[in-house]
Amino acid sequence: MIHACDHCCARIENLSVRFRDRMVLENVNLHVNCGEILTIIGPNGAGKSTLLKAILGEVPYAGTMSFRVNGKTRSKMQIGYLPQKTGFDQDSPVSVRDILAATLESHPIWFSVSRSAEKRIHALLEQVSAFHLLKRRLGELSGGELQRILLSCAIAHDPEMLLLDEPDAGIDAEGLTLFYNLVSDLRSRRHVSIVLVTHDLPGITPYTDRMLLLNRTVLAEGEPHEVLANEALIRQLTPTLWNISRLPSMAGRLPSPSPTDINGGK
Repeated sequence: MIHACDHCCARIENLSVRFRDRMVLENVNLHVNCGEILTIIGPNGAGKSTLLKAILGEVPYAGTMSFRVNGKTRSKMQIGYLPQKTGFDQDSPVSVRDILAATLESHPIWFSVSRSAEKRIHALLEQVSAFHLLKRRLGELSGGELQRILLSCAIAHDPEMLLLDEPDAGIDAEGLTLFYNLVSDLRSRRHVSIVLVTHDLPGITPYTDRMLLLNRTVLAEGEPHEVLANEALIRQLTPTLWNISRLPSMAGRLPSPSPTDINGGK
């Protein structure tokens, strides 16, 4: 069920991104409703991460982008971001408390951490079921635990939209279920819009309101069963989306990939 306001939270029209002589995104049109989870799927190199960075304003683009919050149109909005790669040093002594304090405080945290920031850190960790990780070093966390901590950082400043770039990477099935439940709960409690890039189609399908199939431009958009039933488009994108065949609704309807497909599809 889509939890939408009577207006779009974000609208992107004719967005294109070019890196030197290579067109990465071309004439992308999409909208994100208030309080919904929109999942973006597509093969490697489709421009999914680039689209998120364009929304963040981190890459130049052609086209228009507008946001509407509380009935008012804006050129910008408060966005939380969970990147695909973090680059954390596994041997760093930085703790979960340290990384959240650095996210919240405007001064170097080795001076002090305010009482209000400490309370906020505790509240954020409670929201992602991770208070018990407060004193753990980042390098000691499992993939799922780290993603929950990064999610707490992403919501630290009360965003109106969350961009999650492949949060399923390096997480086992149990950890993914917990993560998706947390994201769904955040959406419900905060009425925040969530745009999530993933290859985990079987895992995300029960949680998402809409799906968008991207390969440089938008190939299909709609409710998950509508997008995943478009077999002609899905076949064009093999083998990077073969896990669609694990979905109950698609079981037995797509041919198995050949060894050539698998080895040649990177």
